[in-house]
Amino acid sequence: MNNPSRVFAAIPPAVGREFSGNEKEQGMEVRTVNRESSRNRLREVQVTGAAEVSCPADRVSVRVVVGNSKESVNDVTNSVSRRLEYISQTLRQHGVGDEDTSVRRFLHRDADMYRMDAEVVVAFSDFEKMEQMRSVLLEKLDKSVGVGTPRFYHSPECLSRLRQRACVLAVENAQQKASKVSQLLGQNLGSPLLVREEETTERRDGEEEEEEGAGREQGSAHFPHMPTVTASSQVSVSFSFTDRSRKKL
Repeated sequence: MNNPSRVFAAIPPAVGREFSGNEKEQGMEVRTVNRESSRNRLREVQVTGAAEVSCPADRVSVRVVVGNSKESVNDVTNSVSRRLEYISQTLRQHGVGDEDTSVRRFLHRDADMYRMDAEVVVAFSDFEKMEQMRSVLLEKLDKSVGVGTPRFYHSPECLSRLRQRACVLAVENAQQKASKVSQLLGQNLGSPLLVREEETTERRDGEEEEEEGAGREQGSAHFPHMPTVTASSQVSVSFSFTDRSRKKL
């Protein structure tokens, strides 16, 4: 009776090599296992591969604040409403829909005066359109209206695509390495038997700083920072192995 045989091969981690688009290749380990069965021999190669992908923010929001004080509720309401209507008109002219805009109003009394404050938060996927809109509001509206510093962030759809891309690249990396090892060992690489994602992580750079600067006005020397999210994925993939020297029956 023959005992199952095992052959182990290891490839040291690659250092300093990068994929295009901020994708990083990491080291992997290859293990070849021969398993005996009553009918045939099953050979497989088990590969662990990893990939890292970075992506800048794909969305940006701008906060516009309107405030005024009057002796009557009607006067202060009309005053603020006129400015809000001008802001809404400007947004519509730049192709911004109601679904990307939120408005809040707050009325309170201060001594003999009525004070109304309103906040408009607008989300953009087109950064150039956002810059055009801010320029118009800063130029046309008076000091009773404040236009905040843009706040960049990642949409859920962007993060989902980023995670998927990291996983797919990790599998591709593992497959390429397994193919090279199969050539080195004189084997044919067969179909995948098992794909398992071992670990996935995300690193966010610059978002805390961006949140701190979101409320600052245009006069600040602070320039809005573009945050980046980096997704990493490590996978384990098993492929079948066949000997090149074996003849097909």
